[in-house]
Amino acid sequence: MKLILLGAPGAGKGTVAKRLTQIDGSVQISTGDILRGEVNAQSELGKKAEEYMKKGDLVPDELIMGIMEKRLQEPDYQKGFLLDGFPRTIPQADALKKLMEKLNIKLDMVVNIDVPRDVIIDRLSTRRTCSNPQCQAIYNIKSMPTKVEGICDKCGSPVIQRADETAEAIAHRLDTYNQKTAPLIGFYEKEGMLKTFTATSSDEIVAGVKQALGI
Repeated sequence: MKLILLGAPGAGKGTVAKRLTQIDGSVQISTGDILRGEVNAQSELGKKAEEYMKKGDLVPDELIMGIMEKRLQEPDYQKGFLLDGFPRTIPQADALKKLMEKLNIKLDMVVNIDVPRDVIIDRLSTRRTCSNPQCQAIYNIKSMPTKVEGICDKCGSPVIQRADETAEAIAHRLDTYNQKTAPLIGFYEKEGMLKTFTATSSDEIVAGVKQALGI
């Protein structure tokens, strides 16, 4: 399958993507994970991206598109891919459309996950992430806490609250999403590619996607 996942930060795109990859071996492509890896490695790209990410701002298109062109040409995408958190703006969507035409890639569907703002704020403010760049397991102090408080179950590293998941940064991210990313819903509706799911359960969303794709 070749899908784009839309939805505000904390809507559950990453969880749904991981579930869908198990169906047919498609690869989850998260620009957020890629960028955080570059930040942790303190690469040239990472240093440029870090100042934007700490404030909850969108990373500039020229940085993102360079990552995506490289990523979509790697061999593992041949099985299919799930774009998690990309594109985020109309210009990115236009650029992605041209890139996919260039690489002869056809999308199956654009999945829009619509979750209430109060649910998202609660999810993100209680989320914790493993500080080990090679692990980055995600927990939630309410719904999925670590077995030992503050310690990753998988690798034993400390778990942290990311800088972009403080209350102030979350509010800024949601406002940024509403201003710059939400218009993508209309963009892909016009393309005839959009399917919106309003469930807060990842099980229901995955089942709906499978039904829509006939798998």
